Amino acid sequence: MKLLHKDIEKDNAGKVQTESPTGSVGSSRVRTTLTLCVETIDFDTQACQLRVKGTNIEENQYVKMGAYHTIELELNRKFTLAKKNWDSVVLDRIDQACDPTQRADVAAVVMQEGLANLVLVTPAMTLLRAKVEVTIPRKRKGSCTQHEKGLEKFYEAVMQAILRHINFDVVKCILVASPGYVKDHFTTYLFSEAVRQDNKILLENRPKFMLVHSSSGHKYSLKEVLSDPTVTNRLSDTKAAGEVKALEDFYKMLQHEPDRAFYGLGHVEKAADALAVDTLLISDKLFRHQDIPTRSRYVRLVDNVRDNGGTVRIFSSLHVSGEQLTQLSGVAAILRFPIADLSDAEDDSSSDED
Repeated sequence: MKLLHKDIEKDNAGKVQTESPTGSVGSSRVRTTLTLCVETIDFDTQACQLRVKGTNIEENQYVKMGAYHTIELELNRKFTLAKKNWDSVVLDRIDQACDPTQRADVAAVVMQEGLANLVLVTPAMTLLRAKVEVTIPRKRKGSCTQHEKGLEKFYEAVMQAILRHINFDVVKCILVASPGYVKDHFTTYLFSEAVRQDNKILLENRPKFMLVHSSSGHKYSLKEVLSDPTVTNRLSDTKAAGEVKALEDFYKMLQHEPDRAFYGLGHVEKAADALAVDTLLISDKLFRHQDIPTRSRYVRLVDNVRDNGGTVRIFSSLHVSGEQLTQLSGVAAILRFPIADLSDAEDDSSSDED
């Protein structure tokens, strides 16, 4: 039997079937309140939709006790979330999510000829909003017409994706990254078209565009883009840039002073017990572990580091920097002072991940 660890209570409009004395069946829409014991959660990162599925645990004239029901949690629709235990990490995440200043204030277009990925960088994750792929004919001797037409078609598609998916009222910076001169040719086309079409949105937001080098147009190149010093200076006030910098600092420390860079749950816990952790890097994926004692162990580590004056950076597993941290077991730390000859602890953090 599954533990009752979450209840969702929500006004929900749905169809109800009724049967008349003559045996005819009809249906009507009613508004009711359901209380579910949540068993599964499905988050669609593309549509930004959260669905929960579970059993009804309170008497209701329309839905039987124990009946399965799926609810989509929508923006601006109130619901109540109940848990037997709220830990410090969960409460911090809720505070961040409810903070109106925490928004996707960075957008990036990572591109190469014929391929572009438009990404929104939120404080918690990297959202791929559009992928543009256009076949561009090669240049031929004596004629570049088909090649140029293909490029123009590609640039136009990327331009439309920018207009469709970027909220210029929120986004503070749009990174355009590519190898070679693709980014330069694209932005020249973009603002030439903006002038021709008298597109005030693009023209007024031209200062927000920033050209950066990347090795390719694939999404994974976003990590090197966000690591670029000129970019981190421009984005110094965003959480995403802070996470990327923390990970870069960890790798530098691992290379030059390995006794001050630990990763793996067992080693990091020992360092925290020695009051040595200056910065803790931890993936939010670990706080979703199904085993409650294991999850509590990660929460205790976070509380321990904070109580002793350390900085805690919680990385989203949906962010490029979080994906990289996950490869290091999801837990790493930069130490205040070196700790040598640390006895090898049984590092079960890799088995802790699901």
